[in-house]
Amino acid sequence: MTSSADDALERAAGLVLAVDIGGTTIKAEIVDPALDAVRRADVPTPVPRPGPTTEAAGSGPAIVDAVIGASRDLLGDSAAEQRSRVRAAGVAVPGLVDAERGIARFSANLGWRDLPLAGPLRTGLGLPVVIGHDVRLAGEAEWRRGAGRGCDHLLVIVIGTGIAATVVSGGRTISGAAGQIAELGHVVVSPDGPRCGCGARGCLETIASATAIAREYARRTGGEVAGAADVVALLHTDPAAAAVWQEAVDALADGIRTAVAMFTPNRIVIGGGLALAGEALLEPLRRAVKVRAEVFGVPPIVGAAFGARAGLVGAALAAQQAAARAGSADG
Repeated sequence: MTSSADDALERAAGLVLAVDIGGTTIKAEIVDPALDAVRRADVPTPVPRPGPTTEAAGSGPAIVDAVIGASRDLLGDSAAEQRSRVRAAGVAVPGLVDAERGIARFSANLGWRDLPLAGPLRTGLGLPVVIGHDVRLAGEAEWRRGAGRGCDHLLVIVIGTGIAATVVSGGRTISGAAGQIAELGHVVVSPDGPRCGCGARGCLETIASATAIAREYARRTGGEVAGAADVVALLHTDPAAAAVWQEAVDALADGIRTAVAMFTPNRIVIGGGLALAGEALLEPLRRAVKVRAEVFGVPPIVGAAFGARAGLVGAALAAQQAAARAGSADG
């Protein structure tokens, strides 16, 4: 989509609702045509309920109710007010997602399987609803409106609890056969490394994810940290923190080298919670990738523009497209 087409879509779409379903928090915003938040609300994500129905549905129905409740608080009470102020909703969803059918196929963290999501939300909100994979939507946001804008060959890597990527090639987002994004976190970078939840050893996210960094620092020192941000704060005073960080950077550089060899992007955007470290991550990462990728060159590596809001912005863009389609059908 060209910049002028994007701008025209923004003007036509009006206000939209954007929702990002996370492992601990559901974030919702009413977003204006310039992608700024008009109103926002956060509610805790319901924890999966153990029991015989956990594998089939888990906390899915409770999460649907929580999304509807938070969204209604933002939209106002009356269906007429919802229709006049907000034209569509976009929802960023973790795990395996069937966006065309509106189904959240699987999430280990949230305990659902084959959860109808778009339909119940459409009924509960009285709005057109589209869903999408959270990392793919975050990547779309950075490509269309953020640090990857104007780049036709782009790799957007999101590093948080796990690691995943969105690949843009020839001005198009690349998807697998099941419509999924690039699971860069499950590229093996250390065959003798820690056991991953997927069953393999030494997957990238067992070493370089925010969760892995905090866990490894605690293992080495015996001291608990709230997260990777605490490790970053100790880089210049604690040799153990510096060592864990460098190992994570080196592992991430190995994974990026593989991705660069496969996709040859001309820009790499680093997002997710770990990217909040800024140049403490980007500067050593650029050096480490350069050493590993001398043969095929290193594209610029930059931080994400939208930070933790990228999934919401991507959901808003998807909602704008849905609103434009609904407007065309009505016309």
